[in-house]
Amino acid sequence: MRLYNTLARAKQDFAPRDGKRVSMYVCGITAYDLCHVGHARSAVVFDVLVRYLRSKGLEVLFVRNFTDVDDKIIKRANELGQESSEVAERYIREFHVDMDRLGVLRADVEPRCTEHIPEMLTLTQELISRGQAYTTLSGDVYFRVRSFPGYGKLSGRNIDDLRSGARIQPGEEKEDPLDFALWKAAKPGEPFWESPWGPGRPGWHLECSAMSEKYMSLPLDIHGGGQDLVFPHHENEIAQSEAATGAELARFWVHNGFVQINSEKMSKSLGNFFTIRDILDKFLPETLRYFLLSSHYRSPLDFSFEGLEEAEKALRRVYAARQQMAEELAKAKWSAAPAPQDLVQELDGLEAGFNEALEDDLNTAGALGHLFGAVRLAGRLAEDKGLRKSEGARGLWTRIARDLESWSTVLGVFGREPGEFLAELRACRAGRKGIDPAQVERRLEERLAARKNKDFAASDRIRDELATLGVEVKDTPQGQVWDVA
Repeated sequence: MRLYNTLARAKQDFAPRDGKRVSMYVCGITAYDLCHVGHARSAVVFDVLVRYLRSKGLEVLFVRNFTDVDDKIIKRANELGQESSEVAERYIREFHVDMDRLGVLRADVEPRCTEHIPEMLTLTQELISRGQAYTTLSGDVYFRVRSFPGYGKLSGRNIDDLRSGARIQPGEEKEDPLDFALWKAAKPGEPFWESPWGPGRPGWHLECSAMSEKYMSLPLDIHGGGQDLVFPHHENEIAQSEAATGAELARFWVHNGFVQINSEKMSKSLGNFFTIRDILDKFLPETLRYFLLSSHYRSPLDFSFEGLEEAEKALRRVYAARQQMAEELAKAKWSAAPAPQDLVQELDGLEAGFNEALEDDLNTAGALGHLFGAVRLAGRLAEDKGLRKSEGARGLWTRIARDLESWSTVLGVFGREPGEFLAELRACRAGRKGIDPAQVERRLEERLAARKNKDFAASDRIRDELATLGVEVKDTPQGQVWDVA
């Protein structure tokens, strides 16, 4: 597999350092608010990476942390008149609710900052003893950025350029404006822990270094997160970890691109964001997950409700194909005709293409293209009267159904029972248009009774009335089927 390594600024061949065991650390949320779509993208991207690596037979130790003490958490707690621990606990719980709905697997280890203070104190003390960190009279501890020659290697930033734009804020006792806090002296009313330098709390960057090294040996195989973490967070992690240990922190640095609205990054600070809950009030969780996978993870993703509606159409198409294949495969009689060799080769190519896309820097958009190729092939078999009742068609449908089941495990979409999903999707789409599914079903029962009584005028009138509501009715061998137009 080839992965884009931010450190190398290139795709590189990825193989675990330790045989078949992959160590992977991804920076999690700061728990002070509900997650937005940008958080969902990062979570889904790394979820698929874990799923895919495991599908290749690799053992993945996946660690994703929670920052549960931070300026933002303290600010929210003060606004609510609560303890910061209460705020963090609430939003960690809400994170799990959202991610469970999106089908994001729980990490193997989910460490919290406040549970790893001793490791952070040890790391800070090591940096002080090496002369790469220093204490101040007020009890803060700072890392000497200029003491680490490799500073800037991840982000590509020049230390002198950074120096020219850096400023020391009032109250800071830094030797150099570039230096960053490892430990912050406690302020009145803030949570704190005892340390050799006085009561205080850890700096944000320190947390991830201490927690990743607690659970995995260095270098990590993969360290991941959103593009916004490259600088300063990941750059500072590298500096403090490598300065303290003398070992490389991570072999591969993997970063997902931003979610954008009108070409601007979606973020709480800009106020141009939708929470996951905002979206799931109107769309199914699988729709949002599919939408997030429909672009390459490193590319900016332009969020729109039109894009979510297109994702719905794509999901409906795949589930309808799965349902049709199941119905075809349930038939008992098949002719002995084999599948044409060109169709067999076409499916061979689609199967190979799906895997090749994921092998090429987790290209989920490319993989979905091959998946839809298989769906189109399944549809062509159903439309070919000469083939649809043959052993050859049955063999190809069986392969396609098996492929979709396997691919759904990796992507986390298309894995539900088709009839159940399509009914839920129909109800969701109806709800957005103010259509009551129960009322539609009642009218269809009346229409069915009219047809049984050969009152076709009444039957047509009910169908036309439903059409004015935006409901499309089709008569099929299996009975009446309705959908939102």
